[in-house]
Amino acid sequence: MRCDQTAAWQSLHHRAEAFAGFDLRTAFAADVQRVDGLSQTVPHVFADLSKNHVDAGTEALLQELARQTGLAAHRDAMFRGEHINATEDRAVMHWLLRQPEGSLSGDLAAPLKLVHDTLRPMLAYAEQVRADAQITDVVNIGIGGSDLGPQMAVLALQDFVIPGKRFHFVSNVDGHELATVLQGLKAENTLFLIASKTFTTIETMTNARSALGWFQSQGGRDVARHFAALTTNVAAAAEMGITTTFGFWDWVGGRYSVWSAIGLPVAIAIGGQGFKDLLAGAHEMDQHFQTAPMERNLPVRLGLLDVWYRNFLNFTSRSIAPYHSALRRVPAYLQQLEMESNGKRVDRNGLALPYGTSPVLWGEPGTNGQHAYFQMLHQGTDVVPLEFIAVKKPTHSLKEHHELLLANVIAQAQALMLGQFDDGGHKHFSGNRPSTFLLLDELTPASLGALIALQEHRVFVSGSVWGINSFDQWGVELGKVLAKDIHARIVSGDTSGLDASTAALLQRIR
Repeated sequence: MRCDQTAAWQSLHHRAEAFAGFDLRTAFAADVQRVDGLSQTVPHVFADLSKNHVDAGTEALLQELARQTGLAAHRDAMFRGEHINATEDRAVMHWLLRQPEGSLSGDLAAPLKLVHDTLRPMLAYAEQVRADAQITDVVNIGIGGSDLGPQMAVLALQDFVIPGKRFHFVSNVDGHELATVLQGLKAENTLFLIASKTFTTIETMTNARSALGWFQSQGGRDVARHFAALTTNVAAAAEMGITTTFGFWDWVGGRYSVWSAIGLPVAIAIGGQGFKDLLAGAHEMDQHFQTAPMERNLPVRLGLLDVWYRNFLNFTSRSIAPYHSALRRVPAYLQQLEMESNGKRVDRNGLALPYGTSPVLWGEPGTNGQHAYFQMLHQGTDVVPLEFIAVKKPTHSLKEHHELLLANVIAQAQALMLGQFDDGGHKHFSGNRPSTFLLLDELTPASLGALIALQEHRVFVSGSVWGINSFDQWGVELGKVLAKDIHARIVSGDTSGLDASTAALLQRIR
């Protein structure tokens, strides 16, 4: 049943009206067990939800909403390999990419075997590149999920990256990006990874052809050694002279593909065992999502909290503040994960929705964000829930730095909640601003895998409750189709049939 047709949905609207006067300071004073009830430890992650505008009664109603919308059945269908991506008639099995070899039977045994039959040679190739001293630079050319996932992970795991090799990521079709990367490279020392499932993505293939042209103009001859493709279109790769290819399957969405061959740059950076640890951490979170009681299931609790905020408290955005510089691309990664998945205006039957779906996600690493947009979070007219991500143990020896970093993240959560009174108004902080605190003991391949899988499943939960298909992305396509037409018109100068604004812009840039 669609969420707005359930009794729980109506009960939550009534509860939201009563929640108008909710105050976190009062809630903590009234309930000495609040932190215990609204925090929990799951694989590699401690989560404190106690500073959110929620209480036990609200969580109970949200759990009832999950039951009435069939969340558990939808989750189980995904893990059975059913085609829950109905608009593309596909299964949704990114979770299978981190499933241990030989651990499933029945219909899923064969695809799991294919996963590991691809993973083994991919990791062997990664080790081969790691052992090749001549290769000092690895350039990943992709866009969307073929860029954001690997780039985020390589940056996040920089303490595990092999010395002597540099990793570069090119995604934008803007030639400034590729040209800037190529300026510092030598053809004989560079490996290019071309990441495109179909080998037709226009931005990726434009960059790939330009990279190939640069390689050849610099005297490069052995394309087979210096280029590899992460694609299922082996024939198209071969036309470019690329003989090393690693594929993946149509049941892997781009934004969920870092666990697949798209993760090759991660495997080269941190090694085969490191990549296996990344998969293992994610698998631990998969198991938690599958087996934990719904009331203590962290992806469920977070996803339901997102629904509560979006549809009942009318919070339209969420800010992500990772207090670890290595996690600086996590906000961008989560933007795609959530907004591409759940930025939908129709339900799974194609009917227009009368309620909001994906919030806007945005953010920057702390403490930088404190000196940029935190002013608005503390004193602005809009309430924006904030999600802090912190890491307990540093990998550097600058103890005072890390203590100050952790002091800042805890203090910011405290300040958002407590606020400060000022008669003059200008120094008044209303407080009662909600936040979530996610804490890792240390940043490792396993803990990063668990953190990202947690976010994937959380997005699944909210999308499932909203009754939308979180696994297609038709909204990405229209602009790409129109761009082909406009590109031809830029060359020809033909403006016939265009609207006045588009025609005028085309003429101006010519």
